Amino acid sequence: MGTDKISIRIDGIDDNSGERIKIDKKNGINNDSNTETNEINDDDIYDEIDRINNEYDINNEKDVNNGEEDADFNESPCIDKPIVVVSPSGTYVVTYNPVDHSIAGWNVGDIEKRQHTKDIAETATRLTKDIAIRTTSISDGCIDKIRVSDDKKLAYMVHKGNRCCPKILDICSDEKIELDLITGTFNESCHTFNSDGEYILYCKWGAYSVLSHREHKIIWIFSTKTKNNKWFCKRNYKIPEYFELLYILNHKFYLFSKNSIYEWDIDDKQGIKIFHDTEFENKDTYKKQDYNKVYEEDKSHYDKWKLENNFRISRNNMYVCLRIMDKIIIISTKLKIPIFSLDMNNDTSLCELIEYSKLLPSLPSMFPLLNNKIRTMEYENIRTTKKYGFGILDGFVWMINLSKTKLLFQSSNERIIENSNDNCGNKINKGKYEHLNIYLFYPYKKEMHEWFQKVSESKSKYKKKIEQKDKYLMEQDIITKKSLQVWKVKVIDRNKIMLRVFKRADVSSKWEIFHAKPTIFEVPEIREIKLLEINSFDNGDIILITTIGFLIYRFNENNKNIKESSISLNYWNYLELTSPSVSRFYELSDNFNEFKVLLRPYTSQRDPFLPLPSHESFKTSRAWISYVKDNKENLLKYGSELLSFAIKERILDLIEKIYKECMNRFEEDLGNNRMFLSIITTTMPLLNKHYPEYVLRYSLETTMIIDRPVYSIDDQYRDLHLHSFQYLQLIDLTRSILWSRYNTNTIISDDLTFTFFFRLYFILHIIKLKKEKIPMVTFMVPYIKFVNYPESYNWFIELFKPQSSPFVESISREIYKTWNGEAIINFKWNTYGRYYYIMIWIGFTAYLGCFTAAATIPQPNIDDGIQKRLLIASIILGCIHLSFEVRQIIFSPSKWFLDFWNLFDMIAYLLPIYTSFHWLQINEMNYKIISLLSFSCLFLDLKFLLFLRAFKYFGVYFAIMISVAKEIFSFLVLLFIIIISFSHAFYILLLPRSDFSFDTRSINNDPNNPWNLATTYNQIFENGTVDSNPFLVQPPNGNTNMFVDFRTSLFAMYKFLTGDPSTLTNWTYIDNPPLAILIVLFSLLIVVYLMNLLIGLLNNAIEKDYNRVSYLMQKAEILAEIELFYMLPHQRRWKEWFPEVMYYYASLDVIKKEVKKMMKQDGWNNRINAFQELNMDLLKKIYIQNDKAN
Repeated sequence: MGTDKISIRIDGIDDNSGERIKIDKKNGINNDSNTETNEINDDDIYDEIDRINNEYDINNEKDVNNGEEDADFNESPCIDKPIVVVSPSGTYVVTYNPVDHSIAGWNVGDIEKRQHTKDIAETATRLTKDIAIRTTSISDGCIDKIRVSDDKKLAYMVHKGNRCCPKILDICSDEKIELDLITGTFNESCHTFNSDGEYILYCKWGAYSVLSHREHKIIWIFSTKTKNNKWFCKRNYKIPEYFELLYILNHKFYLFSKNSIYEWDIDDKQGIKIFHDTEFENKDTYKKQDYNKVYEEDKSHYDKWKLENNFRISRNNMYVCLRIMDKIIIISTKLKIPIFSLDMNNDTSLCELIEYSKLLPSLPSMFPLLNNKIRTMEYENIRTTKKYGFGILDGFVWMINLSKTKLLFQSSNERIIENSNDNCGNKINKGKYEHLNIYLFYPYKKEMHEWFQKVSESKSKYKKKIEQKDKYLMEQDIITKKSLQVWKVKVIDRNKIMLRVFKRADVSSKWEIFHAKPTIFEVPEIREIKLLEINSFDNGDIILITTIGFLIYRFNENNKNIKESSISLNYWNYLELTSPSVSRFYELSDNFNEFKVLLRPYTSQRDPFLPLPSHESFKTSRAWISYVKDNKENLLKYGSELLSFAIKERILDLIEKIYKECMNRFEEDLGNNRMFLSIITTTMPLLNKHYPEYVLRYSLETTMIIDRPVYSIDDQYRDLHLHSFQYLQLIDLTRSILWSRYNTNTIISDDLTFTFFFRLYFILHIIKLKKEKIPMVTFMVPYIKFVNYPESYNWFIELFKPQSSPFVESISREIYKTWNGEAIINFKWNTYGRYYYIMIWIGFTAYLGCFTAAATIPQPNIDDGIQKRLLIASIILGCIHLSFEVRQIIFSPSKWFLDFWNLFDMIAYLLPIYTSFHWLQINEMNYKIISLLSFSCLFLDLKFLLFLRAFKYFGVYFAIMISVAKEIFSFLVLLFIIIISFSHAFYILLLPRSDFSFDTRSINNDPNNPWNLATTYNQIFENGTVDSNPFLVQPPNGNTNMFVDFRTSLFAMYKFLTGDPSTLTNWTYIDNPPLAILIVLFSLLIVVYLMNLLIGLLNNAIEKDYNRVSYLMQKAEILAEIELFYMLPHQRRWKEWFPEVMYYYASLDVIKKEVKKMMKQDGWNNRINAFQELNMDLLKKIYIQNDKAN
């Protein structure tokens, strides 16, 4: 305590009487009209605070949060001092006095509404006392973890010995509420209310047996709608064995495992790692007793209990703030990386906080974590919401307006540091995390929206300035920071902006000049930059609106020693607010475009972040390229756009620099910087199109990596090789609630070890222990955000023209050569792919069954009405399937027509539909209908067979057939051209040269006349002579001479190719030498040489190591089709199905084989330079020596 106590002074004025009002927890309101509001010196303030603190002994170390009452294990087992508890939405406050166990409720909503309507500028306001109740005294026990809901329900934990249980009370009716399915006590528990009016309870208990000790960790979510004084469970989840719950904050759970902190969103059902601290690795390992076996618990290298007692967390939509020990980490929820670090015991870090103190109003979650360092005048024991704090002063409760509160900071040497930059001087240095880029998370976004709204409506004003050639269009000055800093902005040489900063320490000091190199914009010669508007904010940075776009410049006081780098361009977006034109007198003028349309992304209040820069922004400013590339936060936010720009503009040097920078950033902090890999993976479609070598390089360098400094080996009871998953996945037990509710044996109680289900579990656990364990290594899939779709979308447009993900647009062989690609496919298939695929297959089977039954069952065996209904059903089902093909054509016509299987599918759907229509129309069976039915059933049967290609046992063969066909396609084209050439030669040689008719016999000397080639029967006389005139003549037909028509000539060559030369046996070869020569040439060239060559090519193509890769690509295409055309738009945004980060298991034995294979092929040495330490750790884990690497 000592120097760390909070000191707050806020003078609250009653809006009616002007008197200072105090609210006593016991006696209610106390009007002290004699209280003076004059300012006193600091010593008097500190004396008064010490007196109050000693008199009331109020604990100022209590946790506070940002309006969402949290549940943690950090509170002491017993409460011995008054506390303040705020409901999740901040509409109700409860105070608890441990002396007499009294609880008082205070309304907040009415006061907040009154403040908004009257716009009261007070720093503190009284609360209206709602109710006072007294809880029952607990013998041999105590209570803690008091929580209150917005609808005035009170919950607290009762401790007796080392056991605890929840108690719930309705404040209004003073009635106790019971929980469904919950009886008895637990080893450990915590609870809270969320903003949806739900009660969340976490309980942990041990299940003991002779063989093992297992801990069960369950989260219960109850509806607070009371029925018969009972709350009923809506959902429940089981926490995985190697995770420990740290916090419950509204709809999010925070857990700890393997030196990392994870966040689980109960709505999205997605878990993600938010922070990894390598300092955990250095702590004493946690020893766990397992009866007769003591082992080192490698799942968590840090003492869980020590962490829980030194851990705080708070968040809003933009930030997650962690306090671990005496260090505060700010994590961006947008970028998902740590962006700021603060050491609570370091005065320099406090100066850094003061440097960004203007940011605190946008970070209410910082207040809970700084309560022992912040002095906000007089108040103690503060609980905060997004706008207000609730504190106790002299035993009274006040609502404090945080935005109007002056902050003071107490350093480690008891010196009070005010929020003045002069007190910090040059102390601020870069630490592990770079300084917070304030423009990515702009605290003045509301003011910016208002300013841009004003600018968008000032088109006529700017137009008038340009017409009058106002001098301020080329040069302007602006004063910032209370007249201690002046910016001078000037446009020079048409396309350059030059800036200077004049700064002084105080009014009496001399001005110091800082300047920067002019920012050059590569715009057309007919364009001239003009300054339309300049504005500044409290931090001293300036915003420029020019005729070519929007800029933000920052003055970096930390770079005073390097004056040329003290001014930097922090944001730039190219906007053609005006377009140049040339008059008939050859004078340049500016035509104004639609301001409101162009500035709409800035005037919109939806996104708290600045819009992403356009392609032209990078094209027009090299300074902006350098700043984005060299700045951590800007690279992560704008890196994808910059890399896309470099690829499209073919800037190879920039591509290489961005690639290396992303890999280096990830390697320098594996636990927290994995999002830098998303810059590469989200641009994978462009890389695959223009520079596929980068795709292969990335795939090889990132195979078998993890987002931790070391690998871990887990024993599994079944083979999970390449089984992919989200690392934190809570087990949903909700389906068991209904059964448990009506089976008393499943109710959680102290006697749990004797329930039916526990006995069953115990038996299954013994069977499981007898199985052989398989060691598995966990790897990360390095394709971050690879499967994610854009968050913003139009529901109607998405039905016809859905947006794609990088996964859909880059189905590349290089990606699926490694385990990473297969892990992605496995996750998608197991999560949703197989269920959609089976449903599609069932729908097609119904279509096939209806049409096949109508076409196959003989007419006497089927009623005419039933047959017509089957044909109508076939038409309906066929049109449903056809609609998905039409959507694919609309999505990408060129891609659809280039895929043979799409054409096959279209025939399989269209032909039966046409046949059914035609049959219903003519209502009779004829040859045309029979032919149509035959081909329709053929295509439907083949289409049904193609559904097997998604399954590994069959899909490999389909992949072989397709990949081999692609390999030899060009050869088949050449072969077909040669066959056509021979067909043409035979056609010319054997074509009849005289007229003939199959109906009338014609006799001539043409050897190719079908009548001369027809089979004849001659009479044989008794003397053995043969009559020269035929006795019988078999009439010829179209097959007698197939070279009468070129089409049948082609078919004759096909028969000859397949070993049937009967079409050429009607001629005598001695009388027709050219025919014999052609036959010899065809048989040698085609039948002997080319056909054997084709067999050899087929054999080589099959032996290639592309079978697995081709199968995976085939499966990826199926999944892409399901996502785009069978899912609804909002389903493609489900985080549970499309996570940003995935992991997978790999068998230790298979890893050894794969690494040895890579070493033989020199693939390991190609990747070892990327992550040397990580690769060496893997080799140690699998006991392989790499001599080349060493």
